[in-house]
Amino acid sequence: MKNPLLELEGLPPFSRIKPEHVVPAVDQLLSDARGRVDELLAVDGPFNWQNLVEPLEILDDRLNRAWSPVSHMNSVVNSEALREAYNACLPKLSDYATEMGQNERLFAAYRQVADGGESLNQAQRKLLDNALLDFHLSGVDLPKASKDRFKEISQSLSRLTSKFEENVLDATHAWSKLVTDPGVLAGLPESAMGLAHQTAEQRGESGWLLTLEFPSYLPVMTYADNRDLRRELYEAFSTRASDQGPNGGQWDNTGIMEEILALRHEMAGLLGFSNYSERSLARKMAGSCDQVMAFLNDLARRSHTQAGGELSELEAFAREHHGLEGLEAWDIGYYSEKLRQDRYAITQEELKPYFPETRVIPGMFSVVERLFGLQITEVEGVEGWHPDVRFFEIRDRQGKIRGQFYLDLYARPKKRGGAWMDTCITRLFTDEYDQVPVAYLTCNFSPPVGDTPALFTHEEVQTLFHEFGHGLHHLLTQVDYPAVAGINGVAWDAVELPSQFMENWCWEQQALNLISGHYRTGESIPDSLYGKMRAAKNFQSGMQMVRQLEFAIFDFRIHREYDPNRGGHIYETLAQVRDQVAVLKPPAFNRFPHSFSHIFAGGYAAGYYSYKWAEVLSADAFSLFEERGVFDRDSGDAFLHNILEQGGSRDAGELFAAFRGREPEIDALLRHSGIAA
Repeated sequence: MKNPLLELEGLPPFSRIKPEHVVPAVDQLLSDARGRVDELLAVDGPFNWQNLVEPLEILDDRLNRAWSPVSHMNSVVNSEALREAYNACLPKLSDYATEMGQNERLFAAYRQVADGGESLNQAQRKLLDNALLDFHLSGVDLPKASKDRFKEISQSLSRLTSKFEENVLDATHAWSKLVTDPGVLAGLPESAMGLAHQTAEQRGESGWLLTLEFPSYLPVMTYADNRDLRRELYEAFSTRASDQGPNGGQWDNTGIMEEILALRHEMAGLLGFSNYSERSLARKMAGSCDQVMAFLNDLARRSHTQAGGELSELEAFAREHHGLEGLEAWDIGYYSEKLRQDRYAITQEELKPYFPETRVIPGMFSVVERLFGLQITEVEGVEGWHPDVRFFEIRDRQGKIRGQFYLDLYARPKKRGGAWMDTCITRLFTDEYDQVPVAYLTCNFSPPVGDTPALFTHEEVQTLFHEFGHGLHHLLTQVDYPAVAGINGVAWDAVELPSQFMENWCWEQQALNLISGHYRTGESIPDSLYGKMRAAKNFQSGMQMVRQLEFAIFDFRIHREYDPNRGGHIYETLAQVRDQVAVLKPPAFNRFPHSFSHIFAGGYAAGYYSYKWAEVLSADAFSLFEERGVFDRDSGDAFLHNILEQGGSRDAGELFAAFRGREPEIDALLRHSGIAA
């Protein structure tokens, strides 16, 4: 039987990708790739784009296309067998990447192409510049002993980051609480009760089952009157994969975090950097560690006083209206919602009936159609990895297909938490290839309950728009070479620009009329309710700002200040950061870093600041639409052609300036965030 991972025509055949297929297929692909590289380097005559770079782009694309569905399924339909196969392949893929990055003959060949007299376009030159930098960052200049050590470190980091994510997943899904007395759940809205009851039924239980998946956890923290219940869930959630809490020590990431930090620091030192934060910035917009810290500290200075005032207001409200002396971490969401309701007469739950999936999804497509002239339609009969998965295609004004994407909206067991976009297939255009890009769009929203369609909170709608922005960046690219097409080759602190940019339409009434409609009556959000939404938009924006800055400064400092003689001093650094920016200290048992997958298992190590950095760009970009109209076609076309279609073919700062006509300014971010300038 043919191995489906080696059949690369068309979309991935998910049902035929079995765990036992994976390792032999990857072995074959890597063997073929090594042989092909040797063939290409054996060419007579000078190297050029056609005889070296383009064939290698095709080769890398073949490997990425095969590995993508395996990696994705490991995140969304995890199983022991698939996890074992996935982890068996990680060192093989790491070895290959390091081997190619340290191949001196290949490096010399790329340099010859870059230095040659061949006429190259902007995207080709950017690809070569990136590739030459990547050779240096892979240790091509190192002596053999250091190269060998670099390879060992890369292997270990690949294994450790995967294990970190597995521990978070296992710890999240290991905890649940069955409630048989509905009085314990007093305050929970009907939708949350329905989900808890449906979850219990699906697991063969009677009553209401609470889990640490976000659609279950968040309503408890926001609405449950039972303070002990809130504390119980908070402790279980905030101690996942740690030495504390109900499963303390069982999936403990403590040692893994220390190893990851030590290895990253050692790798940075091998490459000549003082620390891993310096290494991280080699491929980002920010020019120095001092620049990043100055940016974050400036935002902290601007927002801390406001955040402190917001907390004081919340404490006074809880004391005067509810008799509570002393807010704890598990009280913040609950009393904040009470205060929001008291001040603005609006709740997230009140908005949910206006955001059924059946209106939000087609409405979001209508927003994109008005902005960029695109048509998005569902395609039936395309196989996914789960019955809930849907498939769509995007066409431009001329009817040409521009991209396709899978949509997987609901939380379920064995699925990694959070929301993300990932690449399935990347655009590749040559004389022989015309490859349409394909994306995975994944969320963890509440599923339909009974006959009621899935109802989203307004925050979930923003999350959906955010991930779709990433998807548009990947799918609408007009760059022909995978290494700089879509999100590839984009500076990491600019990659959030399209995603955060798209969130703005979730607040504009013209767009809300498209994406909302009461699931029973079809009625649009009433003007009075919309007015309350806008009034409450920046409720506790200072507290939200300092919370994100806590994450960003903590991440950057633990990588910048790592001391091999002292270890990561993770919680010592976190305490210092909280002294600087936090207005409410969490309890001593809180182990937030143990589940901070963005930096310990994802691509945001020494880069979490990117969210705020890119938010400056996205807010400033949207300000053009505020000036000209939120559906101004000329502005939409300008964003499409200068940002979405360009991928990583030019520096992000150049692309922004081409769109906006100037360098980015921070004023719009402060205004949108409700932070006083």
